[in-house]
Amino acid sequence: MTAVRWDQVAAGAELAPASYPVTRLSLVKYCGASGDFNVIHWNERIARSVGLPDVIAHGMFTMAQAGRFVTDWAGPGAVVEELGVRFSSPVVVPDDDAGAVITVSGQVEEKLDRNRIVLALTARSGDAKVLTRARAVVRLP
Repeated sequence: MTAVRWDQVAAGAELAPASYPVTRLSLVKYCGASGDFNVIHWNERIARSVGLPDVIAHGMFTMAQAGRFVTDWAGPGAVVEELGVRFSSPVVVPDDDAGAVITVSGQVEEKLDRNRIVLALTARSGDAKVLTRARAVVRLP
């Protein structure tokens, strides 16, 4: 993997989308890694009893996929200085072999000083936009 260079990036450039699968197993692993064992992230009966359509992914899991997208795109040596999002819709994860998919795409919003760029990100799952106001500031090597 090669690093993206600041002098090779133009404002307005589109970043190719990437898709990240989410299964119930992914959520259980994230529960253990994060320490967030809220039952709505793994128990369908309870998730439905509180008005959710099914088990949902953790918001921070969803945000992490946006961060993963940025670091995968920027490559080695890049530093994500800021990453901010608003959670707009849950990622519903059915209990089947397919699960759900989070698709993240982006655009170079502007170039800043000191090899930094601003990325505007979009994250969707199915027909729903799951993150809004998603933005990252990245320092490229």
